[in-house]
Amino acid sequence: MSKLDQILVLDPPADLRFKGPFTDVVTTTLKLKNPSDRRVCFKVKTTAPRRYCVRPNSGVIDPGAAVNISVMLQPFDYDPNEKSKHKFMVQTIFAPSSVSDMDSLWKEAKPDDLMDSKLRCVFELPSENDKVNDVEATKATMVMNSVKADPAAAATAPSAASLDDTESKKLMEKCKRFQAEISKLTEENRQLKDDGVRMRKMPRSDHMTSNSTSLLGREANTASLPSLLVVIAAIFIGFFLGKFIL
Repeated sequence: MSKLDQILVLDPPADLRFKGPFTDVVTTTLKLKNPSDRRVCFKVKTTAPRRYCVRPNSGVIDPGAAVNISVMLQPFDYDPNEKSKHKFMVQTIFAPSSVSDMDSLWKEAKPDDLMDSKLRCVFELPSENDKVNDVEATKATMVMNSVKADPAAAATAPSAASLDDTESKKLMEKCKRFQAEISKLTEENRQLKDDGVRMRKMPRSDHMTSNSTSLLGREANTASLPSLLVVIAAIFIGFFLGKFIL
C-alpha cells in the first residue's frame, strides 16, 4: 500500500522563514488547515529541538478547522556564510472515533497510515529598507501612544516635527527683536535714574521742588513700566525658545 498524501494544507507550504537580527527570540507562524470531513491528529517535529520552541507541538484538528503553530527560534550567533540545515516535519494521522492517549496513538500507528510534510528553515537578515520601515513604525507607535495618553495635549500643542526652517527663522527673529527692546528699555531706565540723581543734587526751590517731584513721579512710573515689559518679554522669549528647542 502506497503512502498517503498529506491531508492538511500548510501555510507556508515549504519554508519556515526567520528574519533577524537573531539576538532575541524570533517567531514565525505555521498554519495547519484540515479541509477533510474527518478529524486529524498532528505532530510537529524538528531536527534541532534545542534551538526551537513549538506551541502547540501536537493536537487534533476538527473537520474544516485550522490551527496556528508558533515556531520560536532561540537567540544565537548568526553566520551568514553558514547555510541552515534545520528542517521541520508535520506528521499527521486520521484520528479514531475517540482519542484518549495521544502517545499510544502515535506509537501504535502503522507507517502506511502516517502522512507527513517537510519544511526547511530559512534565515534572513533585514535589509536597509526594512530597518527604515521598522524605525518609522516605531516612531508612529510612540506618537500614537502619546496621543492615547494625552489626547487634549496632542490636539492643542504643535508638533516639533511641523516646525520647518522658515518658522524657526521667524522665531529667532522675534527673539532678537525682544532682546533689542529689552536692551533699549534698560538703557532708558538707566538714563532716568541718572537724571533723578542729578536733580536731587541741585539747589532746591519751590519751582525746582515741583519739577523734581514731577520728574521723580515720572521716573517711578517709567521705571516700573520697563520692569514689567522685561518680565513679559522674558516670558515670551522662554515660550518661543521652548517651542524651537522641543
